[in-house]
Amino acid sequence: MSQPLTSRRERLRHEAMVEIKRFAMRQLAESGAAGISITAIAKQMGMTGPALYRYFANREALLTALIRDGYADLAETAERVAKRAAALPPAERLQVVAAAVRGWALAEPQRYLLLFGTPVPGYEAPMDTLDTANRTLNVLVAIAAELASDTSRSLLLATIAWTRLHGIISLELVGQFTYLDIDPASLLDGEMNSLVEQAIQPG
Repeated sequence: MSQPLTSRRERLRHEAMVEIKRFAMRQLAESGAAGISITAIAKQMGMTGPALYRYFANREALLTALIRDGYADLAETAERVAKRAAALPPAERLQVVAAAVRGWALAEPQRYLLLFGTPVPGYEAPMDTLDTANRTLNVLVAIAAELASDTSRSLLLATIAWTRLHGIISLELVGQFTYLDIDPASLLDGEMNSLVEQAIQPG
């Protein structure tokens, strides 16, 4: 649980950072990661560029904050859905979680592509962002552990589910299914069903 902000200065700083990220998210939605501009955000907020750097040291720091927030939001979505579907059999829960992750991506395509799309030139996300990224994978690991005849295979099965899930979503978001007689939702269902059949096989 996060600690409460203890001073007015801290609260104002937090509010400014939230607003900066809100403008950056708007740029991301309109132009992708390449469109995020510290200078443009400062102008929109009535600040100078150097003043904005008091909150984020550079564009890379702002991108990192957006990536951390994105991974956390996606993970919270997967965790919340998995919890609500806790009474369902694991095979059905897998379908529900996969559909929720796809739904999140379709609702926020540029945000999804920031996390899982083409790397931003000249930018490398810090390794610690993977800690939050792995929370979504851990939801799949927990489901796979219930499905697998050998629970030692749960990480492998979850990783396969993760790969199939993001493969389909990524292709859908860039329009690869547009001219094909393929329904991405049905394709995703089929891939998860195939994985369940694989999971229950011994060995």
